[in-house]
Amino acid sequence: QVQLVESGGGLVQAGGSLRLSCAASGRTFSRFAMGWFRQAPGNEREFVAAISWSGGNTWYADSMKDRFAISRDNAKNTVYLQMNSLKPEDTAVYYCAASVYGGNYGLPYQYDFWGQGTQITVSS
Repeated sequence: QVQLVESGGGLVQAGGSLRLSCAASGRTFSRFAMGWFRQAPGNEREFVAAISWSGGNTWYADSMKDRFAISRDNAKNTVYLQMNSLKPEDTAVYYCAASVYGGNYGLPYQYDFWGQGTQITVSS
């Protein structure tokens, strides 16, 4: 089992920045690819970004790649999501997830473990 706990969410004005953290415990964190997804009310869960086990490869949703950056620190068992130039449409619950076997990292079903989510609200 892997336990994932997100932190860093909150209320921010449009144009502001936030950094989310996801701390992992349990099985060896450095073996997993990690991803961030988000879900707004009434919407499906949406891919945000993913990072390979080593951190050498990253992937982003097209609409976010110029504003968001994913990174990881395997020594701290933590993955991060730096979000800049936030917009009201970025308001959602943000989830981190761990993928044991890999695959298409943009798809939620490729992930085996999920955090409980952290709310981000961007005011206009």
